[in-house]
Amino acid sequence: MKIIDWYILKRYLGTFSVMLLLFIPIGIVVDVSEKVNKMIENKVPFKEVLAYYLDFTIYFANMLFPIFLFLSVIWFTSKLANNTEIIAVLSSGISFTRFLRPYLIGATIVSLFALLMALVLVPKASKGYNDFRYTYLKNNPKVRENMDVYRQISPDEFIYVSNFNYMSKMGFNFSLEKFKDNKLDYKIVANRIKWNEEDSTYTLYGYKKRIVGELDDRLIAKDQLKMKLDFDVEDLTPVVYIAETMTLGDLNKFIEKEKVRGSSNINAYLVVKYRKYSLPVSAFILTIIAVSVSSMKRRGGMGVNLALGIALAFTFIFFDKIFGVLAEASSISPLVAVWLPNVLFGFLAVYLLRNAKR
Repeated sequence: MKIIDWYILKRYLGTFSVMLLLFIPIGIVVDVSEKVNKMIENKVPFKEVLAYYLDFTIYFANMLFPIFLFLSVIWFTSKLANNTEIIAVLSSGISFTRFLRPYLIGATIVSLFALLMALVLVPKASKGYNDFRYTYLKNNPKVRENMDVYRQISPDEFIYVSNFNYMSKMGFNFSLEKFKDNKLDYKIVANRIKWNEEDSTYTLYGYKKRIVGELDDRLIAKDQLKMKLDFDVEDLTPVVYIAETMTLGDLNKFIEKEKVRGSSNINAYLVVKYRKYSLPVSAFILTIIAVSVSSMKRRGGMGVNLALGIALAFTFIFFDKIFGVLAEASSISPLVAVWLPNVLFGFLAVYLLRNAKR
């Protein structure tokens, strides 16, 4: 690598690191100001608070790293352009493609770091972040699906509960249906169901079991019955963010298990899986766009480049979020929805790069 490569690469990584160090504390301060009253009210241990903000830092940095990367490249490249350093480099005979090389090396380093975070650090941080909010702050009531939960727990068993309170471990209007050769074998219903954590059993109140026969049915009824059932309490209240808390290997196994169960949230889990790969790739696309936009010296100076950069960065985030939501709530393929923003902005990057070369 030549001196110019080291010079640009150091500016690339240095500015990106400074951008993270500047914005993450701001995010922490804003979050503390919003939640400090609830933390005091719920007497959250200081150790738990420190662990939460460590997880918050990783979660926040991973979520907004495309914006940080884009703005940092816009910032230092605009400074190079305003100081006529880029003109000097290109006038020396170096092509624009060659000038772009240290940027792509920097994007590779950031992408590998982002991929490592997505596969190893972010799942654990996401679990700590969301669990803390649910346990102590209780400001995320939709964290668990606790209304009208219908689940397939095996190829021939289905459960349903109209409402389940995870804190009290109590559910209402429970039913379990067992099929054999595509015909109903028996059905269990109960007015209430309670999870007994001490011995991993369930207590069913208003228990009724209907066994389907060829000519007639048998009905068994009891006021109360304690029994073991072949499903976990988590099946009655699936965690909405559960896919975010898993490593890639665990996530793949979980998705296969949910497909067998006929889960309605498969698309949401696939979106999380595909984003682990698409987000690092966006580092290359956003780097090329940022360099193409900010490498020309403009009359308005850095302000124009930053304004344009912020608009493009938030447009990218908007497309990424809106297509993810569409994949979860409609029939759009999660793979297409996750990668479409990269494809669209990839074409934009090629167009802007061609103009910049001219």
